[in-house]
Amino acid sequence: MKRIVFMGTPDFSVPILKTLLQTDYEIVLVVTQPDRPKGRKKVLTPPPVKVAAEEAGLPVYQPEKLKTDYQYILDFEPDLIITAAYGQLLPSELLKGPRYGCINVHASLLPELRGGAPIHYAILQGKQETGVTIMYMVDKLDAGDMLAQDKVTIEEADHVGTLHDKLSALGAQLLIETLPSIFAGTVNPVKQSEAQATFAPNIQRGEEQIDWTKDHTSIYNHIRGLCPWPVAYTVLNGHTLKVWWGEKDTKSYSGQPGEIVDVNEESLTILCGDGKGIRLTEVQPAGKKRMSAGDFLRGTTELTTGMKIGD
Repeated sequence: MKRIVFMGTPDFSVPILKTLLQTDYEIVLVVTQPDRPKGRKKVLTPPPVKVAAEEAGLPVYQPEKLKTDYQYILDFEPDLIITAAYGQLLPSELLKGPRYGCINVHASLLPELRGGAPIHYAILQGKQETGVTIMYMVDKLDAGDMLAQDKVTIEEADHVGTLHDKLSALGAQLLIETLPSIFAGTVNPVKQSEAQATFAPNIQRGEEQIDWTKDHTSIYNHIRGLCPWPVAYTVLNGHTLKVWWGEKDTKSYSGQPGEIVDVNEESLTILCGDGKGIRLTEVQPAGKKRMSAGDFLRGTTELTTGMKIGD
């Protein structure tokens, strides 16, 4: 029976681990990130993979710095290491350890969107399809030879949450289909084209703010490309207003980007740089909970057409 060490951290990794548990392979160890403080009260919270592993009765290892704390993993003598959104680069000593190497389940069609936020960037960039790649791991980020790929369509109403779930399920299935050929030595690795490589680094705070001078399609992609985390925002009367959801309004308006051009009982429409609008339908004012735009509007009398939001 082949011995596997699984390394993953967020929700994306959980269906992949659970699917592996339904096979005849032996999961000898699960490696995940340390527990971290979460929420306003900074409650120490285990990562989702740890919760799933402990429910299955698997041993869990949570090194703070994998670069120096890798020997414990090698002591389990894995035949293969599988990673899926683990969150740290594997040191070369670990990459060389398993007989069948180390493979990664990556949520993009490599060599496109290497890095930590491929699902976000697929939507932010307005792509119509993305997918999952199974690849060998090397010392360079997401640059190893590809073993398998499969695609999914990005629907107009998809956001990071819905696409995340599609790709996680696809990754689990693709992994299970690929493992037999790896162990049999019949897999055919394909080198990535460095010339075609693009990158999807983790989202920074400054990238979350909506730029109303952009066209309405780009802004719609921005909103759904950050929903439900970390969530796009704009500025209203000097305060942050998170924008959880909106809709494209193809009607032509006159005015300046960021200007409120329509207010009704259920939404408010903001003018974009191409003369079209974004109809905000779900928002979160500073210090309050997420709410429908209608509830937000019923709680304020300050918003009227002609006002501007954003910096």
